[in-house]
Amino acid sequence: MRQPNFIIILADDLGYGDLGCDGGTVIRTPNLDRMAQEGVRLTDFYASANVCTPSRAGLLTGQYAIRNGLAHEVIQPSDTTGLPVDALTIPKALGDDYVSALIGKWHLGHVAPHWPPMVYGFDHFYGLPYSHDMKPLALYDSGQTPMSEEKADFAKLTQQFFERTTAFVEENREKPFFILLALTAPHIPLKPNPDDLTGSPGGAYGEVVEEIDLNVGRLLERLKELGLDEDTMVAFTSDNGPWFEGSSGPFRDRKGGSAWDGGFRVPFIARQPGTLPAGQVNSGLASNLDLLPTLLAMAGKPSVADRELDGRDISGVLKDGAESPNDEIVLFDNAKVAAVRTARWKYVARSYYRTYDVPLDGYPLLFDMDVDPGENYSVARNHPDAATDMRARLAQARAKYEPMADAFPPHVAPASAADHPD
Repeated sequence: MRQPNFIIILADDLGYGDLGCDGGTVIRTPNLDRMAQEGVRLTDFYASANVCTPSRAGLLTGQYAIRNGLAHEVIQPSDTTGLPVDALTIPKALGDDYVSALIGKWHLGHVAPHWPPMVYGFDHFYGLPYSHDMKPLALYDSGQTPMSEEKADFAKLTQQFFERTTAFVEENREKPFFILLALTAPHIPLKPNPDDLTGSPGGAYGEVVEEIDLNVGRLLERLKELGLDEDTMVAFTSDNGPWFEGSSGPFRDRKGGSAWDGGFRVPFIARQPGTLPAGQVNSGLASNLDLLPTLLAMAGKPSVADRELDGRDISGVLKDGAESPNDEIVLFDNAKVAAVRTARWKYVARSYYRTYDVPLDGYPLLFDMDVDPGENYSVARNHPDAATDMRARLAQARAKYEPMADAFPPHVAPASAADHPD
């Protein structure tokens, strides 16, 4: 029996409430909704950060970004930092059995030794060094020698990224492959593709999300035509919550919003007919940190032994509906622990007010996520034992993680409104 193929589709700034299967009512996502019906949907899945660079670092390494010096803001075009070259990434961990590609947005370092992505185990790269609202910007293709660069056509990026993904699948259909398809949509600027206009009631934002949905359907159909449907796990998620447009669903705040779920809780769907059950919905705690250990387990690879991972193997959650191995999820705002989430409770320790990053240690905010997923009413007074336990978890997380930031020099912080967090 061959090892499974893996395709991780990572949207950029897509909100939890933007998909029909997660309760969205404005944007039409029939293919993603069908993908959820044919696979597993996780309702309590978290990005490992509330902005781009640290979230992507977490996804690829299974470690909170603070371990790798990338917890503070996002990498800007003038920065020279990046993911440490000795970081263990998903393609490195899968090893030579797998051929791997990063198609889309990188944003983990665009200056040597952190560039190009092949430094981190990818065999092929086609995409952008960082967000498509940053300059200078070029579209790179490692399939050319030397690696080529050309001007990016914003309206065509989603189409091109899916086409390159399909081509990579076709070229490597006889061997196991891993693809991180890191889309630029629906991050601004919003440039709907004139070839795929749907008349979305969600405006330009809805158009680009519905284009993603159309292309997910096309990719799944092509996998069937190639006879790879049952051999390939396709997962869909987002790097963080929505920014200026998009829906956080029932959750509070948005991308970059300190401790609140609207910036962290994102869609997650996984589909592999014959391996993952159809129509399963699971509320167990999970995050993008779990992808590395989970893919290793599903590929029959040994677990990582030479470093501590923050993610856990959730293959049992996906395959059998097992209880999540995650006892808690730690939420960071930059290099500060901002909140801790357990199955029932969430304890919030930081928020924003106008220009202030406000510590809330003197004002206990304990939320019962079963009753109040919107984090509107603190019940610390009603549940003092839970508040005490969660406060202790917070203190333990701070003591463990926050000193790690001292091991790395911070990269340049945004200097103006134009250099916004991504």
